[in-house]
Amino acid sequence: MVCTRELYESSSGDRWLLVSAPDTGRVFVRHEPNAASGGRSIEVGIGDFLARGGQGPEHQALLHLIGSLTETAE
Repeated sequence: MVCTRELYESSSGDRWLLVSAPDTGRVFVRHEPNAASGGRSIEVGIGDFLARGGQGPEHQALLHLIGSLTETAE
C-alpha cells in the first residue's frame, strides 16, 4: 500500500507529495502539475529532489518535515 503526504501546494495548483511504497522500500517526491498545464507527474528520489531544487517552498516543506522527525520532547 502506497502512503502519501502532501508537502506543498502552489497557488497555481501544482502539488508535491512525499510518497512511501512499503512493498519496494522506495521513498520519493512526486510532483503533480496543475491540470491546466497538461504536464505529467514525475517522481524524484529525495536526495535528487533536494540537490536539484534550490530553496523553493516545496523544498523548505520537505526539510521542515525531516527536521520535525528529529525533534525530541524535552
